[in-house]
Amino acid sequence: MTIWPPNKQDLRRPVYRSLAETLVRAVDAGELRIGDRLPTHRELAYDLQLSVQTVSRAYDDLTRRGIIVGEVGRGSFVRAGTSDTRTPYLPDNQQGALIDFSMLKPVFESHHLDLMRRALAKLSEDLPAQVISTFRPSVTLRRYSQPASKWLQSCGVELEEQSLIMTNGATSAMTVALMTAANPGDLVVTEEMGNHTLKPLAQYLGLRLRGLEIDDEGITPSAFLAACEREPIKALFVMPTGLGPCATTMSNERRAELVAIARQFDVLIVEDDAWGPLQSARPAPIAKLAPERTFYFTSLTKCIMPGLRFGLLVVPETFEPAAAYRHLVTNWMVTGLIAELAIRWIEDGTASSLLKWQQRALGERNRLAASILKGTAFNASDNGLHLWLPVPGRWTVDAFVSHARLNGVAVAPGTTFQMSETTGHHGVRICIGAESAESLEKGLVVISKLARSEPEPAIMAL
Repeated sequence: MTIWPPNKQDLRRPVYRSLAETLVRAVDAGELRIGDRLPTHRELAYDLQLSVQTVSRAYDDLTRRGIIVGEVGRGSFVRAGTSDTRTPYLPDNQQGALIDFSMLKPVFESHHLDLMRRALAKLSEDLPAQVISTFRPSVTLRRYSQPASKWLQSCGVELEEQSLIMTNGATSAMTVALMTAANPGDLVVTEEMGNHTLKPLAQYLGLRLRGLEIDDEGITPSAFLAACEREPIKALFVMPTGLGPCATTMSNERRAELVAIARQFDVLIVEDDAWGPLQSARPAPIAKLAPERTFYFTSLTKCIMPGLRFGLLVVPETFEPAAAYRHLVTNWMVTGLIAELAIRWIEDGTASSLLKWQQRALGERNRLAASILKGTAFNASDNGLHLWLPVPGRWTVDAFVSHARLNGVAVAPGTTFQMSETTGHHGVRICIGAESAESLEKGLVVISKLARSEPEPAIMAL
């Protein structure tokens, strides 16, 4: 029996989601190949006796997830072969006139561009030759160590029993950390609602990934302990300071409990702190509590400026040679020009000034969100870049996301962050940094109205 095209009687509600998943299964099974042209919305709707709106929603969902791509005048084509390609944010060409709350970005205004232009002009006047003339990381990066360590101190990390590797942002650091901490076939555990990049990365690296139960502080010690007692675990990947989609922050006590279990069962820890010192009142990083087993990474991208892709990876000293080699074979070295610029801004205080500005800007936006969403349950963190809104009433995640989009607002569905199929955390991530203050207020009003309403039966049946 073939998978594609489906029989109408095999489609479940919501029909558009079932139709989309059927297409994904057909691609994975080889019935559809990358590059194959798909029927038009009207053709498929006629063949399956569905509404054009239902097929359009299925195609929109597949486009957002990167499974198919639409080309003006040519039609829709298969682009990828797995549902793991889904991302929580919209591709640039899909935004249009939407207010986009799907992309996690810091606030960016004209003075950021002015600062960058002036910094680049200054760089052109006194650029050290070794920044662009050598392939040897030690030659280029030797003088950067002290300023980079100073930035890590603002994150709460002291380099005592650990070594530092500079990377091209947090994703590069995360890749090196996982490649060093675990080998193909090893089990890595993480939050059941976690980093959307982690799932495909673990798959590409051949790692087994399992989501663990979370509460309002993150991973529960009981879930971690039970997992360790059940089978050997190589590493625990955590986002303890507000970064996760549910915007949870671990207390000092929770961090200490997880560290004690990790030591008992000899589990390494990978700590994602991509926002760094953005949170004004933050507990000590896990890397400070357990430096002998923690791979810690942060970057300037989320707390300073999107284009400043400069990351810092801290590794236990015993793993430094292995981590340095893995960074060498995957990236060779951090991009010299960006590193030079980042270090100059750390040294002259520009980075600290931009950090404080970002804290104020995000503080104002979080207060605005709290005012507009008053009476609606949601999670947020101090100076955080996003909110987590559990879907209220009879709303499903898919219906809420689709209805918000019909009203001109794009939000990230919580399903893209699921590391466990059995999670009870159903909601949407609302990013508050990317849009202008005016668009932010307008979009939040739409979200507030939706959250206080009930979905129409027709929307739930699609």
